[in-house]
Amino acid sequence: MSRWYWVRHGPTHQKTFTGWRNVPSDLSDTAKIERLNAFLPQDALIVSSDLRRCVMTADALQDRRTRLPHDPHLREFHFGAWDGVHFSKIAEKDEALSRAYWETPGNTAPPGGESWNQSAARVAVGVRRIAEHHPDRDIIVVAHFGVILTQVQAVLGISAQEVLGHKIDPLSVTVLDPAAGTATQINHQP
Repeated sequence: MSRWYWVRHGPTHQKTFTGWRNVPSDLSDTAKIERLNAFLPQDALIVSSDLRRCVMTADALQDRRTRLPHDPHLREFHFGAWDGVHFSKIAEKDEALSRAYWETPGNTAPPGGESWNQSAARVAVGVRRIAEHHPDRDIIVVAHFGVILTQVQAVLGISAQEVLGHKIDPLSVTVLDPAAGTATQINHQP
């Protein structure tokens, strides 16, 4: 039975939608990184999104763990035209679309971007491939807020609307056991 340790990348200090833009993470809180590293199993495999903020965080946590290739399926939601724009500007420009995206997540997508369902399906492809190639191994995945929420949703069998009530802070870990359908920790900060 494998457990999945979903780590959100380090803080980016962005005040805008940050999807596929390749921004760095702030890893200056070395004490927090050391606590997180000590909490994570040393014999687990580690993989990350291919975006810089996740790669940097995975580098900081790799230690003696075996690293898998970066996986673009684990990228944050693709916010399209919204990427790099402040949330309030989106709401001002297109209130109805903005409200629909957050209040009824599913098939609503930003212009040129992905819907919740499209993002979740993309992430599921990457997760399934990792699970098939590494059965019965604990996996550490350094990923993004939205990506982690799609996996909490999938494992717990809850709606996108319900899962959006969860907080996932930078450098937190969410521990999921897909076979048991449980989340033993969500947004844990060692």
